[in-house]
Amino acid sequence: MPNLNKRRAAVSGGPRADGAPPSLLRLRIAITVFFALDGFLFAGWVVRIPAVKQQTGASASALGLALLGVSAGAVITMVLTGRLCRRFGNHPVTVACGVLLSLSIALPAQTHSALALGLVLLVFGAGYGGVNVAMNSAAVDLVTALRRPVMPSFHAAFSLGGMVGAGAGGLVADRVSAAAHLTGLTVIGLVVTAVAGRELLRHRPPSGAVPSRGAVRTPGSKRLSPRSRRLMLVFGLIALCTTYGEGAMADWSALHLKQDLHAQPGVAAAAYSVFALAMTIGRLTGTALLERLGQTRTLVAGAALAAAGMLLGALATNTWSALLGFAVAGLGLANSFPVAVARAGALAGPNGVATASTLGYGGMLLGPPVIGILADRLSLPVALTTVALLAATAALIGCATRHASSSAG
Repeated sequence: MPNLNKRRAAVSGGPRADGAPPSLLRLRIAITVFFALDGFLFAGWVVRIPAVKQQTGASASALGLALLGVSAGAVITMVLTGRLCRRFGNHPVTVACGVLLSLSIALPAQTHSALALGLVLLVFGAGYGGVNVAMNSAAVDLVTALRRPVMPSFHAAFSLGGMVGAGAGGLVADRVSAAAHLTGLTVIGLVVTAVAGRELLRHRPPSGAVPSRGAVRTPGSKRLSPRSRRLMLVFGLIALCTTYGEGAMADWSALHLKQDLHAQPGVAAAAYSVFALAMTIGRLTGTALLERLGQTRTLVAGAALAAAGMLLGALATNTWSALLGFAVAGLGLANSFPVAVARAGALAGPNGVATASTLGYGGMLLGPPVIGILADRLSLPVALTTVALLAATAALIGCATRHASSSAG
């Protein structure tokens, strides 16, 4: 899920360092487990995309359209999940969506056509989008109650879960079928959801706390000027450019290594694992970069680094160069989206965050079919260079709007 409320956020220390009541610490652990599980399950699916493609006999463009189901299901579910959270509470909805996500991950390996794959991925996307909205809402409540900017620790857990999930998938890719692997992930997901969900349901969402230091604050009652509204959309465009790259790496990196560089399945699966590890490192060090370089320099440098990394990864002639490129891209993309959301939030409060996040998911929605179509008409390496193009665009926009939020009225 995209990172919210990361402006000036830092990864907190151990539980004893929080100085929070034990109940809030237990709640924090439970929410963190859901973030890690989300990343673990999603990565487990990603590393099996090549095997499912072969099983269904789908072309690159047909696979791209089928993969659109994940993003479409997630985006469609977001508004509904928000309403469910308001009615039933963040915690019960988190648990329910965790169950749906765990059950649905086994479905893709049971399909034998691109159409059937796309349909089941709508269900998987619904679970994925739902749990992201619900657990992020729960995390925001906890951040407010703790009065500490601990939001990055949750998203670092997501990245770490993705790295572990991709790594484990790579280890079993040569020895276990996709159906057995994804069914195993269903079992793991249900067990973890039951354990963490029990703790989560024991706690009522914290309320009435003072907003935490570093959280995005709502501007006063002053209406935004037309220029400010345009700038809010510009920051959303930056988010779109960066999440396009994240979606591309999730859906196409393993296939690129296997199909174009003839890597073994286990090595191909390492592509997303390397990317996820780099994202984790980038997120853990993001606050230090923001404090040292500032938002604009962090955004521009990160996007430029991602562009260079993706050019290397897409056009490399050997597996190890491609993996290096993916790692560089992961470092670059790690903090680009959070900075864009923070700037939109500083300009327009929660409405700005919502606008940037929605456009950001548009990048994930757009990426799979565009890359699939370009891969069929040109080649997958050429198609992946569009990630570098959009990252460079984000860097240029960030540079051009470096004084925008302070001067907008």
